[in-house]
Amino acid sequence: MKRSIITATLGMLALGVAGMGTAQAQNIGACLITKTDTNPFFVKMKEGATAKANELGITLKSYAGKIDGDSESQVAAIETCIADGAKGILLTASDTAGIVPAVQQARDAGLLVIALDTPLEPIDSADATFATDNFLAGELIGKWAAATLGDEAKNAKIGMLDLAVSQPSVGVLRDQGFLQGFGIELGDPNKWGDETDPRIVGHDVTAGNEEGGRTAMENLLQKDPGINVVYTINEPAAAGAYEALKAVGREGDVLIVSVDGGCPGVQNVKDGVIGATSQQYPLLMASLGIEAIAAWAKDGSKPANTPGKDFFDTGVALVTDKPVDGVESIDTTVGTERCWG
Repeated sequence: MKRSIITATLGMLALGVAGMGTAQAQNIGACLITKTDTNPFFVKMKEGATAKANELGITLKSYAGKIDGDSESQVAAIETCIADGAKGILLTASDTAGIVPAVQQARDAGLLVIALDTPLEPIDSADATFATDNFLAGELIGKWAAATLGDEAKNAKIGMLDLAVSQPSVGVLRDQGFLQGFGIELGDPNKWGDETDPRIVGHDVTAGNEEGGRTAMENLLQKDPGINVVYTINEPAAAGAYEALKAVGREGDVLIVSVDGGCPGVQNVKDGVIGATSQQYPLLMASLGIEAIAAWAKDGSKPANTPGKDFFDTGVALVTDKPVDGVESIDTTVGTERCWG
């Protein structure tokens, strides 16, 4: 995504809060509810929401699950936000279907609910979704991996390091995007694990963290020690996978791809730990979300979707220092400049 497009995107949302001074916003409360408060992706999201809330004079309260997958804590946070009289909630849901009744409760109470990064199921359960096109993010790394392997792509042995057994939408979209980009026929695109292509060694789950990535990689290597391509749900999982491969002397001959584009992840691309990653912009997602809550409080307006999509697309860019024909990318120098803006 070109920087000019990102700037234009910011401008579009900013129009909704034009003319709102901090004095007008003093009594506006907003909530940010993330999957965890330790994953760097959500740390950056909180940073973006906090900065924009301070700029607009909005009182922001932040909540998070204890671990990725802790939906109960997120439901409790929604109930707290309703009781506190917040005007809106920014939510990255761990259980994208299970949390819908709590989200509906908030909307019925007059709160604007915006999903960040992870669409709810169904997506219109939230008032709006600000996210990367996660299917495209997966598709980009899949196309890059296939092109990098060339003719050997037909002999690939692929390990899939996913997020959780509950298959939240963000994990399904990235997984299925990768497989399609790699040239593998999908089963039901709304879930992973039903594909029949023999190149897929198997799926395991990581909880989106380094320890989980290491364990999942170890499990898949036991299934087939010849794995030579590894898809990972995010860069902490990729770092764990690399450590497991390094422990068996395979770190130099396995292609790892990922999604997130955080500064540590971009550095891992530069260092050769990850071959390519799809970069997201969580700070942008969160800051736009706060602007949307401000606009909702001002005049009841809701953000519009990106034309042709059922969400507001905050952009994605493939980051690699080994570009391939037919797949647009940026290098790690540009990726570092943009990381998690």
